[in-house]
Amino acid sequence: MATKQRGRPRSFDRDTALEQATMEFWRRGYEVTSVADLTRVMGIGAPSLYAAFGDKQTLFEEVVRGYQATHGAFATRALTEEPTAREAVARLLREAAAEFTDPAHPYGCLVIGAAANCTTEAVSAALRDQRTAGLDAIESRIAADTAAHRLPGSTDAAALARFVATVFQGMSQQARDGATRVDLEAVAETAMAVWPEEPTPSR
Repeated sequence: MATKQRGRPRSFDRDTALEQATMEFWRRGYEVTSVADLTRVMGIGAPSLYAAFGDKQTLFEEVVRGYQATHGAFATRALTEEPTAREAVARLLREAAAEFTDPAHPYGCLVIGAAANCTTEAVSAALRDQRTAGLDAIESRIAADTAAHRLPGSTDAAALARFVATVFQGMSQQARDGATRVDLEAVAETAMAVWPEEPTPSR
């Protein structure tokens, strides 16, 4: 006698559904995106969403991890691959101008945009931690260059890193407000104009 198969097989592609959820959170932010919005764009019912992804918060956490590994990975690459802090930050802002205005997906940064008007403390704290990690990575590169005498000894690494992070986050919002890649590249160039000059080697 054949045994009955437990449960029903999934009738949707999980990766495709996850990408659709990513786009919805990216467009609308965390707080205003409802489960109904998610099931509509993912093309599944609420029971399927809960079974495959957990609740809305758990789904969003997976979305953010996926975003950081794909669309948002340019930031980590810029800060780890370039030989100096100046080159790392210049690349970070230049690539942000391109990524934030790419018409292939919603404008701006998902992590920055999703935090707007977010009143769910656990989500708000997690997004804040993401931003703080980015700020710390920038400060670490600047401090290392200061210690290696590639930047003046008087450089305030914390203040300069916060300036860069403020420009980066502002570029995200500007992109959402309609700024073009050319507009944001000009912002990036202006920001780099205030970068401390490399010390002149003593003879």
